Amino acid sequence: MAKIKITQVKSQINRPKDQKLTLVALGLKKLNQTVEHEVTPQILGMVKKVEHLLTVETVK
Repeated sequence: MAKIKITQVKSQINRPKDQKLTLVALGLKKLNQTVEHEVTPQILGMVKKVEHLLTVETVK
């Protein structure tokens, strides 16, 4: 399966609770933290929900 690299580039301060919980579910706790995930519909849905706070890259 393909992988994506997700980096949090904007703060979660003053965001709705569901967006904060989505970042935690993705494994992002700090600003500029990067995690890698397999591309699944669940992960893509979470990324779409908070895409304004993230940058996403594909990994080979």
